[in-house]
Amino acid sequence: MSDLESDEYKTFESIKEVREDGSEFWCARRLQGVLQYKKWENFEKVINRAKLACKNSGFEIDDHFPEVRKTIDAGVTQID
Repeated sequence: MSDLESDEYKTFESIKEVREDGSEFWCARRLQGVLQYKKWENFEKVINRAKLACKNSGFEIDDHFPEVRKTIDAGVTQID
């Protein structure tokens, strides 16, 4: 399929992440930029609609939209 070689496909492939078991996933924060949403609040509305469509299709939302939080290491400042 020639459509699979489009720039959009390559962009999505470039932000794809792969778990140790080989399953693929995309992080919403990275998708937000690719899809050109400037504000998280606007993109979150899209995610919520996708979750509803998932549920209405008979799938478990948590199986397809797991909540993930990134941990940021914060430095500790010592005062001597």
